[in-house]
Amino acid sequence: MTIRDRLLGLCVVVLWGLNFIAIRLSLDHFPPFFTAALRFAVMAIPVIVFVRFPKVRMTWFLLYAIGFGFVQFAFLFLAMDLGMPTGLASLVLQTSAPFTVLLGVVFLRERMSLLQVIGIAVAVGGMVTIGISRAGEASVGAAAIVPMLLTVAAGLGWAFGNIGSRLAVQGGDSDRDDPLRMTLWMSVVPPIPFALMSLVFDGPTAGIEALSTVASHTGLLAIAGLAYTVVLGTVVGSGLWIHLMSRYPASRVAPMSLLVPIVGITAAWAILGEVPTWVELLGAATVIAGCAAGVLASPGSSARRSAKRVRQRGADPVDGGARVRAGQRHVGEPVDEAAGSIERHRNARLAQPVGVLDALVAERIEPGDDHVRGRESGDVVGQQR
Repeated sequence: MTIRDRLLGLCVVVLWGLNFIAIRLSLDHFPPFFTAALRFAVMAIPVIVFVRFPKVRMTWFLLYAIGFGFVQFAFLFLAMDLGMPTGLASLVLQTSAPFTVLLGVVFLRERMSLLQVIGIAVAVGGMVTIGISRAGEASVGAAAIVPMLLTVAAGLGWAFGNIGSRLAVQGGDSDRDDPLRMTLWMSVVPPIPFALMSLVFDGPTAGIEALSTVASHTGLLAIAGLAYTVVLGTVVGSGLWIHLMSRYPASRVAPMSLLVPIVGITAAWAILGEVPTWVELLGAATVIAGCAAGVLASPGSSARRSAKRVRQRGADPVDGGARVRAGQRHVGEPVDEAAGSIERHRNARLAQPVGVLDALVAERIEPGDDHVRGRESGDVVGQQR
């Protein structure tokens, strides 16, 4: 993952961390399912009128819209309305990260490095530490388990949405801005189901009564929170997230969401007065350490080991006919498979384009190669994720 994309991921972390404060302000005035219906309806109307539908696979788009847009927010809003603390909600929802990784392994056949596994395990351990601390101090006692389980279910919905978003934009002739269009069109699916749920669970007049007092102090704060959630939390945050999910394996992107509770807990302390304990701070530090290990783990070491194995077999992984694409930054195949494929075709002198990680396996990039256009091999290696 490039430095630019890591910074984009951190931007999403901040936006989504503050989004929990905005959700709390909205739920303090509006009923939960009416809040969700209003949130997506505000986006859906202009999207239908002004935004072209993206070139994505419809089945996976619906999985994204239902998982990320409906299931996640139905359980999250209900949990927070039933008393889930704002900071704790931002923490428990990040179960979407390990859920996404597991679903990526099962359905996308993605591979994880050992350091990624350890990093995610450490981060999850930090989340568990914070969760136990917060639940143990809750005045409602065992009743706090229900909102926590609802939030875990919201994390699972988010994870399915992550998988759907990646499969929806993979392959085909998707345009460059289709991830953002897909994020916007996602808002068209949830309003009607949420409106029906509001009539049944919130009550047929609950939403109208809340709108009638929207000019009050809590009503204005709720509108401000709703605007933040729609514009920054969904359009900007989710758009950047889908962009990252479309470029990298789920196991590389999902662990970044583990940093969201750090922002959420800090914001809840500064704005809502939720003071974290030293146990929570220790757990937060553990989450940061585990997330850093999971996200920043470089596949380069495994590539170098593959190169060493190839050289020991006396093979020449990159033939004179094979050249490196200077602009190519991503490799869709594992390094071992790439090296093996090049080796099998060596005798046939087939000119195959290889990616940056293939070049690492070969370790045969020449500074004067015309296709590299004068770059040193270290410059090309620096483009690997």
